[in-house]
Amino acid sequence: MPHTNYHSHCNFCDGTDEPRVYAEAALEQGMIAYGFSSHVPMPFFCAWSMKADKLGDYSELIEKLKLEYKGRLQIYRSLEIDYIPGLIGPQTSFIKEINLDYTIGSVHFVDRFDDGRHWEIDGTAAIFEEGLQKIFAGDIQNAVTRYYDLTRMMLREECPDVIGHIDKIKMQNPDNKYFSEDAQWYKGEVIRTLDVVAQTKAIVEVNTRGLYKKKTTEPYPGKWMLSEILKRNIPVMVNSDSHHPKEITGEFEIAFTLLKETGFKTVKSFVDNKWQDFMFDKNGLILPVNA
Repeated sequence: MPHTNYHSHCNFCDGTDEPRVYAEAALEQGMIAYGFSSHVPMPFFCAWSMKADKLGDYSELIEKLKLEYKGRLQIYRSLEIDYIPGLIGPQTSFIKEINLDYTIGSVHFVDRFDDGRHWEIDGTAAIFEEGLQKIFAGDIQNAVTRYYDLTRMMLREECPDVIGHIDKIKMQNPDNKYFSEDAQWYKGEVIRTLDVVAQTKAIVEVNTRGLYKKKTTEPYPGKWMLSEILKRNIPVMVNSDSHHPKEITGEFEIAFTLLKETGFKTVKSFVDNKWQDFMFDKNGLILPVNA
């Protein structure tokens, strides 16, 4: 069954292989379209992001691959763009100038330590705990609220085409270590965020990385949040956030099954240079007969 994936990383950032290896793997795994979305160069040291002096090479190589695979695999060029107020976001000038095919906006950093370091909320458990204690005095509600507040700010000020792993902060909350996702304050933050999403044209990705990396038991976002997304008629798509070629379709069947069970009829995919709605089943996209 055909698939698409628009959230992927290669060796220009923290992926394992060069882009051509991913293109070949995408073909082998039944992709009809594949988007490269390396982590955007950051205005401070970040071990997993692309270096600024590599951005031109990245753009040039992906454009070459588009031509090389024409007729076999549609390839698109993007970046996963961090949102940090006053520093970087999907509408930052150098990003707009390189004319990406689409944009993914994500929140990976929430505020700073006293020494100026940016707190990475999806890093190690030790770093998460350090930031929670030193920046938020151990108040998990304030920390999580700030995460969603930043997501809402991104949507209002520099809205991307795709919202990356919208509830990824839950990766630090296995077995409800810090809070219950049934807590009214948490659900309130999610609902407020989805109400803002509904006022935009942004697509919420159903990101399967937490599943195949065994960080979560459901994708980002999970079932109850997806039901709220459906109520608001917010469009969704399935992405794997792959860093290794074998991860390109990682746990897609679980994601598509969950969407079907929740009541979704279509997902978005970027095909023929435009966003389109596709019906689906647990095995992937259902293409029109004349496709």
